[in-house]
Amino acid sequence: MSLLHREIADFSVHAFHINTFKIVTKKDVLGAWTLFFFYPADFTFVCPTELEDLAELYDQFKALNCEIYSVSCDTHFIHKAWHDVSKAIQKIKFPMLADPTGKMARAFDVFNLTEGIAERGSFIINPQGKIIAFEVLAGNVGRNAHELLRRVQACQFVAEHGDLVCPAKWTPGDKTLKPSLELVGSI
Repeated sequence: MSLLHREIADFSVHAFHINTFKIVTKKDVLGAWTLFFFYPADFTFVCPTELEDLAELYDQFKALNCEIYSVSCDTHFIHKAWHDVSKAIQKIKFPMLADPTGKMARAFDVFNLTEGIAERGSFIINPQGKIIAFEVLAGNVGRNAHELLRRVQACQFVAEHGDLVCPAKWTPGDKTLKPSLELVGSI
Protein backbone atom coordinates (compact mmCIF):
# COMPACT_ATOMS: atom_id res chain seq x y z
CA MET A 1 0.00 0.00 0.00
CA SER A 2 1.34 3.42 -0.93
CA LEU A 3 2.16 6.05 1.65
CA LEU A 4 0.86 8.77 -0.68
CA HIS A 5 -2.00 10.82 0.79
CA ARG A 6 -1.63 9.01 4.11
CA GLU A 7 -1.70 11.19 7.21
CA ILE A 8 1.48 10.99 9.21
CA ALA A 9 1.29 9.14 12.53
CA ASP A 10 1.42 10.92 15.87
CA PHE A 11 4.93 11.27 17.21
CA SER A 12 6.88 12.96 19.97
CA VAL A 13 10.67 12.83 19.74
CA HIS A 14 13.74 14.54 21.12
CA ALA A 15 15.63 16.84 18.79
CA PHE A 16 18.89 18.72 18.67
CA HIS A 17 18.27 22.21 17.28
CA ILE A 18 20.51 25.27 17.32
CA ASN A 19 22.62 24.09 20.25
CA THR A 20 19.71 23.00 22.41
CA PHE A 21 17.54 19.98 23.03
CA LYS A 22 13.79 20.13 22.52
CA ILE A 23 10.76 17.95 21.86
CA VAL A 24 9.12 17.93 18.41
CA THR A 25 5.62 16.50 17.90
CA LYS A 26 3.16 16.02 15.07
CA LYS A 27 1.40 19.17 16.27
CA ASP A 28 4.57 21.17 15.45
CA VAL A 29 4.39 19.97 11.84
CA LEU A 30 0.75 20.74 11.11
CA GLY A 31 -0.09 24.03 9.40
CA ALA A 32 3.13 24.29 7.37
CA TRP A 33 4.91 22.39 4.64
CA THR A 34 7.43 19.87 5.90
CA LEU A 35 10.32 17.86 4.53
CA PHE A 36 11.20 14.80 6.61
CA PHE A 37 14.71 13.76 5.58
CA PHE A 38 15.60 10.29 6.92
CA TYR A 39 19.23 9.19 6.74
CA PRO A 40 21.07 6.10 8.03
CA ALA A 41 23.31 7.42 10.79
CA ASP A 42 25.45 10.20 12.20
CA PHE A 43 29.24 9.93 11.77
CA THR A 44 28.92 8.30 8.34
CA PHE A 45 30.17 9.24 4.88
CA VAL A 46 27.29 10.20 2.55
CA CYS A 47 24.99 11.63 5.25
CA PRO A 48 27.00 14.79 6.07
CA THR A 49 27.20 15.67 2.37
CA GLU A 50 23.41 15.48 2.10
CA LEU A 51 22.76 17.41 5.30
CA GLU A 52 25.25 20.12 4.32
CA ASP A 53 23.55 20.37 0.90
CA LEU A 54 20.19 20.89 2.65
CA ALA A 55 21.70 23.38 5.09
CA GLU A 56 22.91 25.50 2.18
CA LEU A 57 19.33 25.77 0.82
CA TYR A 58 17.57 26.00 4.20
CA ASP A 59 16.67 29.68 3.80
CA GLN A 60 15.01 28.90 0.47
CA PHE A 61 12.92 26.14 2.07
CA LYS A 62 11.96 28.49 4.91
CA ALA A 63 10.91 31.15 2.37
CA LEU A 64 8.41 28.55 1.09
CA ASN A 65 7.05 28.03 4.63
CA CYS A 66 8.66 24.58 4.59
CA GLU A 67 10.50 23.25 7.64
CA ILE A 68 13.12 20.55 7.27
CA TYR A 69 13.46 17.81 9.87
CA SER A 70 16.38 15.46 9.45
CA VAL A 71 15.78 12.09 11.13
CA SER A 72 18.07 9.21 12.01
CA CYS A 73 17.94 6.41 14.54
CA ASP A 74 20.62 8.13 16.62
CA THR A 75 19.90 9.91 19.91
CA HIS A 76 19.75 13.68 20.26
CA PHE A 77 22.99 13.41 22.26
CA ILE A 78 24.74 11.80 19.29
CA HIS A 79 23.36 14.56 17.01
CA LYS A 80 24.96 17.14 19.32
CA ALA A 81 28.28 15.28 19.42
CA TRP A 82 28.31 15.10 15.61
CA HIS A 83 27.49 18.80 15.41
CA ASP A 84 30.31 19.63 17.81
CA VAL A 85 32.99 17.92 15.67
CA SER A 86 31.77 18.33 12.07
CA LYS A 87 32.10 21.59 10.12
CA ALA A 88 29.43 20.37 7.67
CA ILE A 89 26.91 19.59 10.43
CA GLN A 90 27.60 22.89 12.18
CA LYS A 91 25.94 24.60 9.19
CA ILE A 92 22.57 23.00 10.02
CA LYS A 93 19.84 25.32 11.31
CA PHE A 94 16.98 22.82 11.03
CA PRO A 95 15.96 20.38 13.80
CA MET A 96 17.70 17.01 13.87
CA LEU A 97 15.17 14.49 15.17
CA ALA A 98 16.25 11.52 17.26
CA ASP A 99 14.56 8.20 16.54
CA PRO A 100 16.64 5.66 18.53
CA THR A 101 13.77 3.14 18.72
CA GLY A 102 13.06 3.42 14.97
CA LYS A 103 9.39 4.21 15.63
CA MET A 104 9.30 7.12 13.15
CA ALA A 105 11.33 5.20 10.58
CA ARG A 106 8.84 2.33 10.86
CA ALA A 107 5.86 4.69 10.52
CA PHE A 108 7.37 6.06 7.30
CA ASP A 109 8.31 2.53 6.17
CA VAL A 110 12.05 3.27 5.89
CA PHE A 111 13.35 1.21 8.83
CA ASN A 112 15.98 -1.35 7.82
CA LEU A 113 15.31 -4.25 10.21
CA THR A 114 18.59 -6.00 9.40
CA GLU A 115 20.80 -3.02 10.24
CA GLY A 116 18.58 -1.16 12.72
CA ILE A 117 18.89 2.11 10.79
CA ALA A 118 16.73 4.28 8.54
CA GLU A 119 17.03 4.14 4.77
CA ARG A 120 17.43 7.40 2.82
CA GLY A 121 13.81 8.56 2.65
CA SER A 122 12.56 12.03 1.71
CA PHE A 123 8.93 12.89 2.48
CA ILE A 124 7.09 16.09 1.57
CA ILE A 125 4.16 16.68 3.93
CA ASN A 126 1.42 19.21 3.23
CA PRO A 127 0.04 21.55 5.93
CA GLN A 128 -2.74 19.05 6.68
CA GLY A 129 -0.15 16.44 7.67
CA LYS A 130 -0.46 14.20 4.60
CA ILE A 131 2.38 12.69 2.60
CA ILE A 132 2.18 14.09 -0.92
CA ALA A 133 5.58 13.06 -2.30
CA PHE A 134 8.30 10.66 -1.24
CA GLU A 135 11.29 8.68 -2.42
CA VAL A 136 13.48 6.07 -0.77
CA LEU A 137 17.02 5.35 -1.90
CA ALA A 138 19.60 2.73 -1.05
CA GLY A 139 22.08 3.77 1.61
CA ASN A 140 24.96 4.36 -0.81
CA VAL A 141 23.21 7.00 -2.97
CA GLY A 142 23.02 10.63 -1.85
CA ARG A 143 20.14 12.99 -2.64
CA ASN A 144 20.09 16.45 -4.24
CA ALA A 145 18.69 19.32 -2.14
CA HIS A 146 17.98 21.40 -5.26
CA GLU A 147 15.68 18.65 -6.57
CA LEU A 148 13.93 18.38 -3.20
CA LEU A 149 13.38 22.16 -3.19
CA ARG A 150 11.99 21.98 -6.74
CA ARG A 151 9.61 19.23 -5.67
CA VAL A 152 8.34 21.28 -2.74
CA GLN A 153 7.79 24.21 -5.11
CA ALA A 154 5.89 21.99 -7.56
CA CYS A 155 3.77 20.43 -4.79
CA GLN A 156 2.90 23.88 -3.47
CA PHE A 157 2.04 25.12 -6.97
CA VAL A 158 -0.30 22.21 -7.62
CA ALA A 159 -1.91 22.62 -4.17
CA GLU A 160 -2.59 26.29 -4.96
CA HIS A 161 -3.59 25.79 -8.63
CA GLY A 162 -5.49 22.48 -8.56
CA ASP A 163 -6.48 22.74 -12.22
CA LEU A 164 -2.86 22.85 -13.40
CA VAL A 165 -0.08 20.27 -13.23
CA CYS A 166 3.70 20.53 -13.47
CA PRO A 167 5.56 18.71 -16.25
CA ALA A 168 9.01 17.15 -15.94
CA LYS A 169 11.77 19.53 -14.87
CA TRP A 170 9.21 22.24 -14.01
CA THR A 171 10.51 25.17 -12.01
CA PRO A 172 8.62 28.29 -10.87
CA GLY A 173 7.83 30.47 -13.87
CA ASP A 174 7.83 27.59 -16.37
CA LYS A 175 4.78 26.58 -18.37
CA THR A 176 2.35 24.20 -16.74
CA LEU A 177 -0.18 21.77 -18.15
CA LYS A 178 -3.94 21.50 -17.80
CA PRO A 179 -5.18 17.94 -17.32
CA SER A 180 -6.37 18.17 -20.92
CA LEU A 181 -2.64 18.34 -21.80
CA GLU A 182 -3.05 21.85 -23.22
CA LEU A 183 0.01 24.00 -22.52
CA VAL A 184 -0.71 27.19 -20.62
CA GLY A 185 1.45 30.16 -19.72
CA SER A 186 3.21 30.63 -16.45
CA ILE A 187 1.22 31.92 -13.51
